[in-house]
Amino acid sequence: MKTFMANPATITRKWYVVDATDMTLGRMATEIAAVLRGKNKPIFTPHADTGDYVIVVNAEKIKLTGKKMEQKTYFRHSEYVGNWRLIPIKEVLKKHPERVVEHAVKGMLPKGPLGRQMYKKLFVYVGPEHKQAAQKPEVLTFK
Repeated sequence: MKTFMANPATITRKWYVVDATDMTLGRMATEIAAVLRGKNKPIFTPHADTGDYVIVVNAEKIKLTGKKMEQKTYFRHSEYVGNWRLIPIKEVLKKHPERVVEHAVKGMLPKGPLGRQMYKKLFVYVGPEHKQAAQKPEVLTFK
């Protein structure tokens, strides 16, 4: 008996929608990263992109535990000498709440071309509406 290895011809992809209302950021991001990577499927192959598409709605309603709202920061650099900034997560949540979810999930995906390909299957929206209604996404629930 031979070991099954997935290839692009044998992969079927589904669309899932996740409502981020009152979900803890890190716990939600780990589950989403596993679905994007395909680890929830029996055909998971580490060197192939076997994952599904994930749509996250209500990104502004995530919650953070502990003192992260006051202490967590994001590092940004403009490539000019000495021009780096630490931006508090509170500011990012006010201006661009979708970036918080995207950053958390991207950090949990593999680094390199395969991880970038997986990341392109993530769609994050502020508010309950999304543009992928034609794909008929299923609701994804976590334990």
